[in-house]
Amino acid sequence: MAYLLRTLIILMVVSIILTALLALGLVHMQFSHIQLAIPAFIYTIFAQAFVMFYFIGVARLTNNVYAIVSSGTNLNELFDEPPSDLTPYIEKTKKFVEEADRSKRQTIPWTILMLILGMIAFLLGGAHDTGLVQKTTHSGVVLGFFVAMMIGFFRQWYYLGKSHILLRKLKGLYMMNDAQM
Repeated sequence: MAYLLRTLIILMVVSIILTALLALGLVHMQFSHIQLAIPAFIYTIFAQAFVMFYFIGVARLTNNVYAIVSSGTNLNELFDEPPSDLTPYIEKTKKFVEEADRSKRQTIPWTILMLILGMIAFLLGGAHDTGLVQKTTHSGVVLGFFVAMMIGFFRQWYYLGKSHILLRKLKGLYMMNDAQM
């Protein structure tokens, strides 16, 4: 899943860069940057939603496993035969919870900032086309969006890799089926 999400965010960055190059006149195509900006930003919304929910899901899964192990109830959901000493499982799972929460905290604020700045830039682009806003206002917000997108992209790329490894370790520890999460 992490590899698919990495592919989605690469395509997102490429589509936004192509939109900006069309707007600057550095690339010429049969359609305008406005015609590309609409599907590019809609795609950005969906790609960022998938990434955000991935991090939320990983954190939720690790929290659920930790709740089961630390409470000692429903251990049959994780083990065929529950061990008598759960201490090593509790310690490892607690580290997984901390890693998953860190990944979520390091990426979701950038996702939200990216989406908010993108929406504002999108609306200001329409306002610029109708003559209500100066080009510099639209361009400034687009630049902010682009910076947030690039910072968010690199954070997401890094933490998608870390979350992928975390899930592999968690599934290996509890012998979970790969079809889960």
